[in-house]
Amino acid sequence: GQHTLCYEQQIYLIAGAFLSRHSLPKNDCLALSALRNLFPSTVMNARLVSVAWALNFARAFYLPGVAPREYESGEKVELKVNKLTSVRTQLPYDYYSHKFCKPHGGVQATAENLGEFLSGDRIENSPYLLFMRMDEYCKVLCQTKLNAHNILQFKRSIDEWYHHNWIVDNIPAASVIDTESFVTTSYSRGFPVGYYDRVSGKHFLYNHANIVIEYHEAVPGGNRIVGFYVEPFSVQHEFVGGVSWDGKDTTPALQTCSTAEPMDLNQAKDHALALTKSIEVLFTYDIVWKPSNIKWASRWDIYLSMDNAVPKKVHWFSIVNSLLIVFCLSGMIAIILTRNLRRDISQYNRLPTDEDPESEISTSEETGWKLVHQDVFRPPTTCPMFLCVFIGGGVQVLVMALLTIAFAAVGFISPANRGSLMFVMLVLFALMGTFAGYHCARLYKTFKGQHWQRATAATALLFPGGSFLVFVSLDLALASYKDSTGAVPITSMVALLALWLGISVPLVFLGAYLGFRKEPIEFPAKYSNIPRPIPMPPWYLSSAFTVTTGGILPFGACFVELFFILSSMWMDQYYYVFGFTFLVFAILLITCAEITIVFLYFQLCAEDYRWWWRTFLTSGSTAAYVFVYSSLYFTKLESNLPITYLLYFGYMLIICFGIFLFTGTTGFYAALWFNIVIFGSIKVD
Repeated sequence: GQHTLCYEQQIYLIAGAFLSRHSLPKNDCLALSALRNLFPSTVMNARLVSVAWALNFARAFYLPGVAPREYESGEKVELKVNKLTSVRTQLPYDYYSHKFCKPHGGVQATAENLGEFLSGDRIENSPYLLFMRMDEYCKVLCQTKLNAHNILQFKRSIDEWYHHNWIVDNIPAASVIDTESFVTTSYSRGFPVGYYDRVSGKHFLYNHANIVIEYHEAVPGGNRIVGFYVEPFSVQHEFVGGVSWDGKDTTPALQTCSTAEPMDLNQAKDHALALTKSIEVLFTYDIVWKPSNIKWASRWDIYLSMDNAVPKKVHWFSIVNSLLIVFCLSGMIAIILTRNLRRDISQYNRLPTDEDPESEISTSEETGWKLVHQDVFRPPTTCPMFLCVFIGGGVQVLVMALLTIAFAAVGFISPANRGSLMFVMLVLFALMGTFAGYHCARLYKTFKGQHWQRATAATALLFPGGSFLVFVSLDLALASYKDSTGAVPITSMVALLALWLGISVPLVFLGAYLGFRKEPIEFPAKYSNIPRPIPMPPWYLSSAFTVTTGGILPFGACFVELFFILSSMWMDQYYYVFGFTFLVFAILLITCAEITIVFLYFQLCAEDYRWWWRTFLTSGSTAAYVFVYSSLYFTKLESNLPITYLLYFGYMLIICFGIFLFTGTTGFYAALWFNIVIFGSIKVD
C-alpha cells in the first residue's frame, strides 16, 4: 500500500538521490534518521545537497516519486495499455482500434495531464490478470475472429512497425525478441504487433505474451515492482483432441502450450500464427515473477541508459568537441581584445604633442572601427519593430529552455510522469512572457518607436500564434485518421488557449509596461543626423557570407547531442542525460556570442555600422543548419506517408524557429555588449 514519508525522508530523499540511487531505503525512517545524525545542522544539510549536486551535475538523475507502491503476495497488479506507436508513420492509434481482447467491464481511460494528451498518450485498462508473486502459464485471454478488414489492418500495422506499449506500476514494458540466432532486449518502443517473414512472404501475429515481472522485497510482505519485460510469440493454438471452442464455456486444454512452464521458442517456432483471409485467434499469456536486487529508486536506470546501448563516452565526446570549438573562438576573441583592440584604443586615445608631431592623427587618416562611432548606435532603418519582437520572443524561449533543462538536470522532471517535460515547457513559456514584453519594450523605446501597442501585441502573438496555427493544422490532419490518438481533444485545445491568452499574453503586456517605464539603453556615443556612407565591403564581409557561415560553428558545437535529442523525439527512445544537455546548451550560447563578436569586429573595421539585424541573423542561422540536419535525419524513419512528412517537418519548423529566435537573441546581446564596451573605451568628440 501507500506509505506516508517520514520527515527525514522528505529531507534526505533528495540528498540520497544525489549520493546513492542504489542503496538508500526510501521508507526506512531509522536509516534516514541515522543519516540525519551524521549531518545534524541545517547548514550541513544544505551543504550536503549542494555539494552532491555539484559533483553529480554532469549526469542527469531523477526523483522518481515519493511513495513507491508495495504489494502483498497474491495482491492484484494492474496491467495497462497505451497507444500503438510506429517510428515510421509517427501516427499513434488507440490500442483497441485493433481487434485485441477487451476488458470484461469495458474499456476505461486513465486520467492524463496536458502533456500526455499532446504526446498522443491514451492509457487504458486491460483484461490481463496479474497477481503478485503468482506464476501462471498458458492463461487464455480470449478468442476472436478476424475478418478481411481486421487482417488487412494487422498486416498494415506489421509492415509499418507498430508496437504495443504496456505499463505495469507506471513502468513500460521492455521487449524481448527471441529468434534462433539471438535474443534482443529493447527498452524503448515497446514490443511489436507481429513480424513479416520474407522467405514465406507471410505476416505473423504475436498472440502469446510471456510477461516477466521483477520485484524487490523491500520489507517483509512488501514487494515493489522494479522490472517489466514482455516476450511475444506467434502461436497457432490447437486444443487437445482437435476440439473447437466458442469462447463462452470452460476453455479446453491446449496442446500448443504448457500449464507447467512458460512458452519458449522451441514450442512456438513450428506453430506460428500466419494472417490469412479469415482466422480464429486465441490470445494467451504467461506470468513469471522474478526476485531482483534492484532498488525501487533505480528501476528506471536501465530504461534511461537503454542497457548502456549508448556509452557515456559518446556524450563526453560531444562535450569535448564543443569545448574545442569554444576554445578556438575564445582564442580568436582574446587576440582581438588583447592585440587589435588594445592597439586601436591606445592609438585613438593618444593626444598629439609638440614633441611628437608625427603622432598627430587627423580625421582623414583615421581608419577602422572608430570612424563609425557616430553611426554605430543609429537605430536600424529596416523593420526595427520586428527586430524588437524577435528579441522579445527570443528571450522568452531562451529563459524557458534554460529553466526546463535545469529542472530536468536536477531531477524535478521525472520520466515516470509521462508528459511532464512538455507540460513544464508550456507552463514555463507562458510564465516567461514578462521577460519577452520587457526586453521588446525597452529596446523599442531605445529605437524611439511610436507604436508600442503593436510591438507588444506582436510579441505576444507572433511566435506563439504561428506555432499554434501550425499545431492546429497538423491536428486537423491527424483528426482525419480514424482512431488515431495523435489528434488533441477539444478540452486540451481549450487548455492550451487558456494558457496562452489567459496567462502568457497578459504577462507580455505587464513586461512591456515595466520595460517602457525604464529609461532607454544608454550608449557611449550619439549618432549624427546624417548617416555616414558605407564603402563596398570585401566579399567575405558581405551580409550573405557572414549570415550563411555564422551558424556553422554553433551547430558544430551541438550536433552530436542533437542526434540523441531527435532520436528521443522521433524514434521513441529515452533521453535523460540532461546534465550533458545543460553543458552543451551553455556551450552553444557561448559559441553564438563569440562567433557574432568576431564577425562584428571585422564588419566595423570595414566601416559598416549596420549591425543590428546582421548580428541577429548571423547567430540565428544556426537554426537553418539544424533544419537541414533534421531533414537528413528524416531518412531514418523510412516513411512514405504524406501525414508523416507533415508531422515531422511541421513540428521541426516550430522547433527551428524557436532556435532561430534564442540563438539570434544571444548573438544580438553579445554584439550590443561588445559595442558598448569598445566605444565606451575611446575618447570621442
